[in-house]
Amino acid sequence: MADESKPFFPVEKAHHVKPPPPRRPRLNTQESRFWRCFRHSELASGLILPVTALEFSPVAPFHLAAACSAAVHLYDGGSSPSLAPLPHSPLSGFSDVAYSPSFRCDGSLLAAGGESGLVQVFRLDKAGPPLRRLSAHARPVRFVRYPRLEDKLHVFSGGDDALLVYWDVPSETQLITFPGAHRDYIRAGSPSPTSPEVMATGSYDHSIKIWDVRVPSSSNAILSFSHGDPVESVLFLPSGGLLATAGGNVVKIWDVIGGGRLIHTMEGHNKTVSALSLGRVGNASTALGGGEPRLLSVSIDGYMKSFDFATFKITHSMRYPAQLLSIGFSPSGNSRVVGTSNGVIYMGMKKKLLQEENGTGSASVFDGYAPEPKKQVLKPTNYRYFHRGQTEKPRETDYPIKRAPKVKLAEHDKLLKKFRHREALVSVLSKKDPTSTVAVMEELVIRKKLLKCVANLDVDELGLLLRFLHKYATMPRYARFLMNLANKVIEMRPEDIQSNKHLSKHVGSLRRRVAEEIMIQRSLQEIQGMISPFLIIAGR
Repeated sequence: MADESKPFFPVEKAHHVKPPPPRRPRLNTQESRFWRCFRHSELASGLILPVTALEFSPVAPFHLAAACSAAVHLYDGGSSPSLAPLPHSPLSGFSDVAYSPSFRCDGSLLAAGGESGLVQVFRLDKAGPPLRRLSAHARPVRFVRYPRLEDKLHVFSGGDDALLVYWDVPSETQLITFPGAHRDYIRAGSPSPTSPEVMATGSYDHSIKIWDVRVPSSSNAILSFSHGDPVESVLFLPSGGLLATAGGNVVKIWDVIGGGRLIHTMEGHNKTVSALSLGRVGNASTALGGGEPRLLSVSIDGYMKSFDFATFKITHSMRYPAQLLSIGFSPSGNSRVVGTSNGVIYMGMKKKLLQEENGTGSASVFDGYAPEPKKQVLKPTNYRYFHRGQTEKPRETDYPIKRAPKVKLAEHDKLLKKFRHREALVSVLSKKDPTSTVAVMEELVIRKKLLKCVANLDVDELGLLLRFLHKYATMPRYARFLMNLANKVIEMRPEDIQSNKHLSKHVGSLRRRVAEEIMIQRSLQEIQGMISPFLIIAGR
């Protein structure tokens, strides 16, 4: 009897075991429902030109400024169903392309850069010429930023001339100038949320630098590190101790307090990441600044991604039909805008809460977001307790031990496993597969059962064997083994072969095939003999 506890290896190559299909991502998450609760529409600037920057005012009613072509367009960010243009929009005091609009902390002034190198400051309560024109840059000013805290007098600017300037806006004077702040274009900057004197800049020389205007005696930055690609966007995270940078197709999170230590690299985009912004997911009824913070990134691959920098996970992804260059998220949490390379602004407005529509003050039935429910603690009385961890992916430090795949045995392998040798030989002969047949015969030779099986074959089964020998005995791969077997068969079963005309016919065909093969081999030897002298002469 066969020992079922021992593994049995088939005589031929095992069938390919298909890997399990990849697990589908969980799409119906709480965060996905939050992003889907925005009503989408489009804002056209009227020009087929890129929307280079989007910025929301930090105070109510959270107006939106969009830089497109030679103007800065202003939209009402109140509770209206759509972003309507303000009466004195656009701000068209630019003679060329406008860049990087930035609101003052009280929302009453807006500063923006331009292609000519001017930094212009506008009043937002009425239309009119620029309130201030700040001139220090010789090339386009790509970023202009007011400090985030209660600083109403100063502004930072940087441009393609690699110059960083700290301005006193009322007197239009340069308080501090950092010439040669970078070795290439300065394209991004972000003020610190904890100190109005600290600014982070990013450049096409791959470097990110942190500046402090309180130490003007040296033109060197207080901190510098390399992103590894041309930097397109820089953004301080709410705590002020972390900095997000975008360059190439990656977003990196840095520990500023820890000396510029790289914490995490997000590789969720396929093409260049063009802009970063902060957003919050949470109930619309929460106060300003409530909810969980998210880092929003857009890329020219058309994707907007939401990144939870607390858990270092991409929580949501959204596709747009154009290259994305800018993004903004309203501090109220009711508006999200994305600017494209063809002048279209895709706007998402938060849908009204059910309690507002019903006139009740109770919590909303659905506001698109709710905190993740706590997972149930599994106990040994639960069936899933014994299956926990089976879907977990191994970490880099783990040494996975794979379970041996179950091999599917063919019919002749099953018969060999049960030591039914003659039946295994007949089974494989009926399939007309020379590779498997020779493999079974060699296994029977190892078991010293092949000749015994040949002696026990009946007339029909012997016919299958002779037909196989006639067809494959002269093949170079099997000739040595099968010719010896053919001689043994003829010696062992001469009476059966002579008494049966079908068996005699197979033997006669085998003889003719062998005679033809011998003639072919002799002809090849003669040809080889004629060619060999020429090959020897040619080799000299």
